[in-house]
Amino acid sequence: MDSRYSARKQVRWAALAGCFALLLRVPICYGQTPAEKQNPLATSNTAKGVQLMQFTLSSPAFAPGQPIPRKYSCDGQDISPPLNWGEPPQNTRSLALIADDPDAPGGTFVHWVLYNVPSNSRALPEGVAKSEKLADASLHGKNSWGRLGYGGPCPPGGTHRYFFKLYALDSVLGLPSGASKQRLLEAMQGHIVAQVELMGTYYRN
Repeated sequence: MDSRYSARKQVRWAALAGCFALLLRVPICYGQTPAEKQNPLATSNTAKGVQLMQFTLSSPAFAPGQPIPRKYSCDGQDISPPLNWGEPPQNTRSLALIADDPDAPGGTFVHWVLYNVPSNSRALPEGVAKSEKLADASLHGKNSWGRLGYGGPCPPGGTHRYFFKLYALDSVLGLPSGASKQRLLEAMQGHIVAQVELMGTYYRN
């Protein structure tokens, strides 16, 4: 009797030990850590973060948060500053750029609208032509002056911030040249795969 009871007890413990070992192996079988299993997006978000780290916007003319040289303002030559950016996400089909001043007295003032920039572009040179269509097929929209192309900082006084915002899109937009910032934003809805920005300041007496 005792030997049969002891045998049954050993079988039960062996079965429990097997189940416990199986539970411990589940995360390993799926290739996930417990934290990743609780948050299935953890791995994909990390991968996206690594990819988007390469997509940055800068200018050799001014550092982030620093003054924009007079040359690029209405007090100077009023030409666009050079801009450089990194590798956008792989599914990028085109790029769009908006530059505006949120500190303007009458509300945000738009200084530059450019879209359908080829996805393989990695820079804009100094002094981009203020034409409807550029050589690479990029299209200019209208700024708050109602003109095509870039219009430099021209605040009534004090220090203003100027944001250059670059958007990576998963499509080429069907907009004609001369679109407003608002119309561009509407056309980009649902197509933005990444966005980066560069802010510079300008002071005027």
